[in-house]
Amino acid sequence: MKTHINQKRRSMLLGAASLSLLHRLPAQATPLDAATAMRAISGTTRTQAGRVRLDIPPLVENGNLVVMRVSVQSPMTESDYVKAVHVIAEANPLPNVFSAYLGPRAGRAEMTFRARLATTQRVWALAQMSDGSVWTGYADVLVTLAACTESP
Repeated sequence: MKTHINQKRRSMLLGAASLSLLHRLPAQATPLDAATAMRAISGTTRTQAGRVRLDIPPLVENGNLVVMRVSVQSPMTESDYVKAVHVIAEANPLPNVFSAYLGPRAGRAEMTFRARLATTQRVWALAQMSDGSVWTGYADVLVTLAACTESP
């Protein structure tokens, strides 16, 4: 009976140690993960560069709170408007950072938001238009104090 309890205890301790080690490893996406996320958004539509502007400071001291601004050139009329804006960070644990869904009554396709950035990386913005086209823009940012990698 005592051997059975020791085996259960040993298994539980090994499992806890494994989880602890996994938790301490920083999770980080790759540019390939970001490309996959962008393909999931655009589907079979070929993305085009332009019409999307992503403003991020080129140097960020603390990745825990990064202010970003996305604007898309669009008349925002009933027949020509931005349907959605997505922001993808190449090196965050999860590449999808932000999504906003718009319609012609939004007036302007501009938004400012805050996000965490894990490390120095390229950040992409994708705009899905009402005509089915997908436009992109990007910004490179240098992060001196990484976020998303804290351990207890």
